[in-house]
Amino acid sequence: MGTIQLGLCQMKVTADKAENLRTAEEAIRTAARQGAELVLLPEMFNCPYENACFPVYAEPAGGETWQFLSRIAKELGVYLAGGSVPEREGDAIYNTCYLFSPQGEELARHRKVHLFDIDVPGGQRFMESDTLTAGDQITVVDTPLGKLGIAICFDIRFSELFRVMGDKGAQLILIPAAFNMTTGPVHWSLAFRMRALDNQCFIAGCSPARDETASYVAYGHSLVSDPWGNLLTEFDEKAGVQVVTIDLADLDKYRAQIPILAGRRTDLYRTEALK
Repeated sequence: MGTIQLGLCQMKVTADKAENLRTAEEAIRTAARQGAELVLLPEMFNCPYENACFPVYAEPAGGETWQFLSRIAKELGVYLAGGSVPEREGDAIYNTCYLFSPQGEELARHRKVHLFDIDVPGGQRFMESDTLTAGDQITVVDTPLGKLGIAICFDIRFSELFRVMGDKGAQLILIPAAFNMTTGPVHWSLAFRMRALDNQCFIAGCSPARDETASYVAYGHSLVSDPWGNLLTEFDEKAGVQVVTIDLADLDKYRAQIPILAGRRTDLYRTEALK
């Protein structure tokens, strides 16, 4: 197993889709110049994170944003996990992450499985289910870089999903996400580090930059956790690009030291994908 140069693009998102695509392109190009071979964008990077915006900005697969991601991946010769966007199919709108190859081909499409429906008294209330439909697939794809899993934001809170991805061989799980100022300070780092520890894999989360004027204020703090729970990097709240070296050889080292995966009592319990 080799190394992966992963670029995280924590970018500001505005109400102007064209501006968001230009910002994303600049960030992707910066990551590629710094040596990234795999680039990750934030959740809902092409539109504001608001229920009212999702139907307005939604595009079908093959639409403007899809074509942009395919084009830039091919031009720069990078694998590109295109954050997430509102994807329209028929009457349904999904929160979707596309993964593209360096040839511009779509390798995977993850539709957010667990919709973000929360109501914290005195804190954040948001109901994605008012406008979005949940996906029904667990996403792990084999690439020359390694086995990549994809989840989106609220998915991280469901350990069963990540255990199944681990059982499917995921070595690095990519998570476009937008925690808020209620949950971010207390749960963001904890959740990502615990999923990495649970499944002895690398976990990367990419958030939008914080915008205090937005109706939904993202926490920021994009990060990468290794299988030991160490943070290889963590941003602050501002926009920026970082490239992180992920050494997949560390997986065997950590799994040998504490054999969580090998030591499971599958005679007593197991987690299985149902489809």
